[in-house]
Amino acid sequence: MHFGPRHWLGKSELLLEKLNSYTADIVINTGDNTTDALENEFEAAGNFLKSIDCQHVVSIPGNHDKRNMHSADYFRQYIDDIEVIRPLNHDKCRKKNIFLDGHTNGIKEHFTDINFLKHITINGESVLVVCLDSNSLYKDNGFVEKEILRSLSHAISKASYDRIILLNHHSILDSDSDPLFNSKIVVEFVRKHNIEHVFCGHTHHLSIMRSTDLYHKHTFTQYKNGSLSSGNTPNDTNMFLYYKNFGTKAMEIHVVRAIVEGDGLKFKEEIIATY
Repeated sequence: MHFGPRHWLGKSELLLEKLNSYTADIVINTGDNTTDALENEFEAAGNFLKSIDCQHVVSIPGNHDKRNMHSADYFRQYIDDIEVIRPLNHDKCRKKNIFLDGHTNGIKEHFTDINFLKHITINGESVLVVCLDSNSLYKDNGFVEKEILRSLSHAISKASYDRIILLNHHSILDSDSDPLFNSKIVVEFVRKHNIEHVFCGHTHHLSIMRSTDLYHKHTFTQYKNGSLSSGNTPNDTNMFLYYKNFGTKAMEIHVVRAIVEGDGLKFKEEIIATY
């Protein structure tokens, strides 16, 4: 969404009206809530997310949300006050700035990674949402801490669920000028836990890709839609996706584009059949 100087140019209330016209069990927000991780940007993003008419809104940080040493504090204050998963062994962590100096004043949270699990029940089915922080403080490139993956795996092994999905900001199948450097270990993590659906953001470009590992007999689909911030990138952006009958053979993906026209908005919708 990039709330801040590069936030989109349309009226948020009209966008919210359109978003809320869809009946959704889960809303997935794959990061870049802000432009520069400033407090007022986090507050604006949080107010927008709280206005979405859905019981389960799951948000993760993006690289733009980690441009401030207060980022973890602001995310938990305005976006979601979740309980993060901490590394089983701090000494094995190699990710830069994953810990802030304990003597830094004015910071509540000195652990900068925001990794967590969310358990959601829909029509009697338990869905485990794995939220992986692929961002590094002050960096646009992605990097995933291997010890965090081990810690997440440990937490997943204790969980009971019917379906499991993964959210991470950077793509693990395709790339851009600020890529996730060690995507291979995330793909291995996806295979290890038999995750079939991965959601990401970052590039502002629509991309729905299915990957099949013929040797390990594992297939997963990665969903990446354009941004909702038309203020900085005009190409293939300003959209959201609506997934109907998710994960079934009747699944449809509705690509809903928001087009700014003066003080109003026009919406263009197309449907992609996935099977």
